[in-house]
Amino acid sequence: MDTIVIKSFFITAILTTTMTAEPSSSLQNNCLTCHIEQKIPSELIYRRYLLKYSTNKNIKETLFAYLKNPKKENSIMPKQFFLKFPEKASLDLNDTALSESIDLYLEYFDVKKKLVLP
Repeated sequence: MDTIVIKSFFITAILTTTMTAEPSSSLQNNCLTCHIEQKIPSELIYRRYLLKYSTNKNIKETLFAYLKNPKKENSIMPKQFFLKFPEKASLDLNDTALSESIDLYLEYFDVKKKLVLP
């Protein structure tokens, strides 16, 4: 139990630090613009995926499947999330562009960049 608490605290502390990198224009255009306009907490979403799926490979597979069919039933977000934020509209991206956008999203929010050993 203690390791779960420590792990959660550690991941939360890392994710709440300020992002220093600028998002790519592709990521900005395909994802973050709507998240910012609708005040959807991207870091919270990434954190939720990270805690549930642990690896970027698993996160990417799940995000890809969700974004191909963005329904509430296919989301890992709680039902209350959709009371505040609108259901996602399908993106007009081919599989390659969608996969690249997910890679950019995962790279932008990646916690490994925050881990620095002295």
